[in-house]
Amino acid sequence: MKKIVRTTEAEVVAEFLKAELFHPEFDDARENFERLVNHPDLTNEAENAIRLALLFRRRDTMWRELPQDIQWWDIELEPEDIEHINVFPRAQWRRIANGDFHALHVAEKIRTQLEQGKTGMLLAKVHILRTNLQLEGPRSTVMLIGIDEHHPFTLLEGNHRFIASMLLPREIMLRRLRLVGGFSPQMGKCCWYKTDLPNLLHYTKNRIKYMWSREADVTRLLQMRESPVATWPASTSYPNGKSE
Repeated sequence: MKKIVRTTEAEVVAEFLKAELFHPEFDDARENFERLVNHPDLTNEAENAIRLALLFRRRDTMWRELPQDIQWWDIELEPEDIEHINVFPRAQWRRIANGDFHALHVAEKIRTQLEQGKTGMLLAKVHILRTNLQLEGPRSTVMLIGIDEHHPFTLLEGNHRFIASMLLPREIMLRRLRLVGGFSPQMGKCCWYKTDLPNLLHYTKNRIKYMWSREADVTRLLQMRESPVATWPASTSYPNGKSE
């Protein structure tokens, strides 16, 4: 794996949110915030704060588990890196992976099932994405997390798109996907990267701690933005303790 260039967490949040906006949690906000999501001004701290609050409508429990010292990079995969990438070990991926979360294994199982004419929501989604990836268009961002570029990686966002791209020639994957990696020496303590009892207990503790959090309250942020006496901080503070 090659690290190409550092990217800010504000940009990662913006890219993550682009893939989230179609979910029902955003039905009441989609029309008002579509421009802010699809055409972000990353130099605007007020916009960055609103995008983070929007993302927290669905992904607050995920985002809080990421290490405080995480660094985000645009990355480029070497052919051998594919063997060390795992899908997100949750939900529908558990059923198809059957204990083996290697992306190569999962992609091969999906390829076989599609060739056998099997159906299902996961298979249908991957089939549609495989078709779309063969068309020209903007690059789609897929996010991975890991300890460093020498350890295994886990897909954090874009599992379906990445698996779909593995069913196509490699040149199409390289042309159509932008890969972003989040790295931290502490990533082994994140339950999304390593699912063990201590990490799951930490996750459960945080879920209880932030059960009534207002970090996803976009209305409150808009009121601050419109108030003549409100001031925005010089930097955006992120829930896991980082700032950009």
